[in-house]
Order: sequence, then structure tokens, then C-alpha cells
Amino acid sequence: MQRAHNFFAGPAILPVPVLEETRDAVMDFAGLGVSIMEISHRDKVYEKVVTEAQADALALMGLSADEYSVIFLGGGATTQFALVPLNFLQKKADYVNTGEWASKAIKEAKTLGEITEVASSKESKFTFIPKNIKYSGDADYVHITTNNTIYGTQWKTDPDVGSVPLVADMSSDILGIKRDFKKYSLMYAGAQKNIGPAGVVMVVIKKAWMEAKGKQNIPSIFKYKTHVDAGSLANTPPALPLFVLGRTLKWLIGKGGIEAIHTQNEKKAKLLYDVIDAYPNFYKGTVTVKEDRSWMNVTFVLPTPELEEKFIAEAKPKKMLGLKGHRSVGGMRASIYNACPVESVEFLAKYMEEFYKVNKG
Repeated sequence: MQRAHNFFAGPAILPVPVLEETRDAVMDFAGLGVSIMEISHRDKVYEKVVTEAQADALALMGLSADEYSVIFLGGGATTQFALVPLNFLQKKADYVNTGEWASKAIKEAKTLGEITEVASSKESKFTFIPKNIKYSGDADYVHITTNNTIYGTQWKTDPDVGSVPLVADMSSDILGIKRDFKKYSLMYAGAQKNIGPAGVVMVVIKKAWMEAKGKQNIPSIFKYKTHVDAGSLANTPPALPLFVLGRTLKWLIGKGGIEAIHTQNEKKAKLLYDVIDAYPNFYKGTVTVKEDRSWMNVTFVLPTPELEEKFIAEAKPKKMLGLKGHRSVGGMRASIYNACPVESVEFLAKYMEEFYKVNKG
């Protein structure tokens, strides 16, 4: 089968070797004669899937198992919008609003306590990442969204929030860019963009913060500690998505880890931004500050809606999928996550060059 050039924003492209391993495990997992979808999550063979994924995630992030725990949950990142404040919001929290998902996280948190929106780029339609932010200093935590899939912005450096715990939704750039993960007290990521399929979310949490500040007067199933103590097996986990996530982490390790993936992702993004910058009157990038441009989601518009429709229509026969921008903003979006091959990005860049020459007027 000829693989398409997959630029969907999520669920998104997965590594071919992982798809092949998953295909085999769906029919016969670990030579047991049963599917990965048919085995008990309490079986030692399946427990190994979970424990290896936890260890591999910490290894990739350069974190110690003595200091951090990794858990895998259902419900996706949007559930964490509520679980984070449910577990840790005592008096107030600081949130930085950089896009659609950050806005939703703020909305959910406000149902549980006092939220200070310390910075926002909403008035400019989220075309940059706010700078020189003044944090409260006495907040229970600071929350950011590291990459914004709809608007195409990304935090390239980790914010300095002093001694306040830092929490991040890393759904769309987790393990795709070098970060000082030790700066964060909690990180969460829906898997369906960079580390697996839809249906599972990875949460990495600093144990000391959880033990000291995690609220006790909430239902046990909503406590992070419940899932940490049970090794992600407090209830039946999303077994198949978790298996795929685990294999994707091993694929990342085999590729050289975050150092190598960071370099490759920077290269891929540059291929597309170079074309955009070469023809600014035709391809207009939607992010106004170049240093804030996402390496994961490259967003741009063309001179007219008709040209945008033509761009998408002519891309499809070339097996380029997922280039239409989010329904709320329109335009174009190329999502070039960890598993997106350099060759696909080169193919798109060449197509953009050719499309410009034919349609520049």
C-alpha cells in the first residue's frame, strides 16, 4: 500500500513500524494466541506494557522515577482541564491564554475556583505567544499550553514562574521539542498527535507536589494519586491505545530520542516556512512573531478563498491529506508531528513552489 502524505492535525500520523506491530498484536499478542484487545489488564504480560511505557517516557524526558510518576488515563486532554484544578486548585491559579484549548482549560478551571488570566494573545487572534508575563507569585500553579494546533504558535522556551508549580498541556508537541521537563510539576498530553492514537492521555506528575498539595476531598477515581498508586490500573485502562503509545515511545528512542527528533522537527518546519517567507504576498503565515511559529502545525492563508479551495483540491490527487485549516479559522494547516517523514514535508514544499508559479497571477 502506498502511504499518503498525512498532514492531519489529530488523530494524526503514526510511525509505520508501530502500525505494523499493532496490526500483529491485534491478532496475536506476545505469542499468546489472543489479541492485545482480549487480554486482562491484570495479566503480568500486559502490566509489562504499562511499566515499560512509564519507564520509556521518563527516560525520554530525562526524569527520575524517584521524583516523577507517569500515568495513562482515558478521557483525553480535555478531561485534564477539569482534573488539574480539581486536584490542585486551593485558592487561585494563573493561566496563560494562547488559543482555543487554553481558553477551554480556563473555562473549565473557573468552575472550580479563582482563575487569573495573567496574559493572553486573544485580541490579536492568538498570533503570538505573550512575553514578559507578570505571574501572581502566590498562585497554586501556573498553566500553559505549549503548542497551539489551531493558530500555529508554540512556546519555544520554558517560562520562568519562580517557585510556583508549572503545569502544561503538551498534547501537540510532547516529546517533539527539547524542554527542561524538570521545570514542570505536571504535564499532560492527549496521545493522538505525537505519541499515539486517540483514546489515551499521558500524565507526568511530580510526586512531591502531588503528595503535599493534592486535594483529598474529591472522589478517589478523580485523584491523580489513586492512579499513581495503582500503576495506571485503578480501573481498566484504554488497553489498545496504551499499547500503541508504548510502541511509539520505543520508536522515538530508536530514532535517537528528543535530541534527534527536535533537530528533525526544526528542519521540517523550516522547509515550509522558507517557502512562505519567499512568497509573502501569496503565502501569508498567520503567526506574526516568527520565533513563535509552531514546528508542529504550520498555518498560512492564500490570497483568496478560491485559491485555498484549489490548493486543497489539487493536493488530494497527489495523496496529500489534512491540509485544510481548522473550521474556526480557515486557511491552510500542515501538521508535521514527530512521525511525519521529512520526505512528506519536502513533497509539500515542492508542491507549494509549483502552485505559486502557476497561480501567482
